[in-house]
Amino acid sequence: MTDFTAEFIGTMVLILLGNGVVANVVLHGTKGNNSGWIVITISWALAVFTAVVIAGPYSGAHINPAVTLGLAIAGKFSWGLVPLFLGAQLLGAMAGGLLVWAMYKNHFDATKDSLLQLAAFSTGPAIRNNISNIFSEIVGTFILIFVIFYVTNPVIPGEQETPIGLGSLGAVPVSLLVFAIGLSLGGTTGYAINPARDLGPRIVHSLVPIKNKCKSDWSYAWIPIVGPIIGASLAAFLYLILS
Repeated sequence: MTDFTAEFIGTMVLILLGNGVVANVVLHGTKGNNSGWIVITISWALAVFTAVVIAGPYSGAHINPAVTLGLAIAGKFSWGLVPLFLGAQLLGAMAGGLLVWAMYKNHFDATKDSLLQLAAFSTGPAIRNNISNIFSEIVGTFILIFVIFYVTNPVIPGEQETPIGLGSLGAVPVSLLVFAIGLSLGGTTGYAINPARDLGPRIVHSLVPIKNKCKSDWSYAWIPIVGPIIGASLAAFLYLILS
């Protein structure tokens, strides 16, 4: 599996499972309708776990442009590979959003509230205020990227430290981190903390046919792009200062 394929499939699975749980919770007539925020945050954490398990051995499982940019700024990833990774992530997010729409098409059409339909594709603010909304995305992404810099494999101490192989369990720390961010910081904007996660499905929302569909709220769409980029950059700069 190539870097591009791994990032594409990993991000697609992330969005399929992550946006899939939002659709299950908010759309009319689903088995999980109105099951709540805890269900959403748990499933997003598990979506991250699943995506990292798939892509981790091949690309490092960035599955998020903010991660790719943060690692590049910190000198831990080649700038020459950044466009490849960002392209794969955006296309994977679009593919995941399309699959969610196909899976829940009947429920999208049965849902009269167009904002709930949009919520199953992209994030939106609980209270619309551009300054506080972008601040929320900056803080959430800062925590994500800064902690990722310090996530390491456990080792057996000795003259030459020997890594302890965790296999797929190595995906657990980042999954728990995303769970914590969702529970603690996600209530303001829905914690995009990932430009591809928001932009890709938002593009799909603008293209697919849905009964009673609203516009895709492009006036807000820049916030879950710019906020995570700023947050990732600040985390990388602070990491470099402290290293």
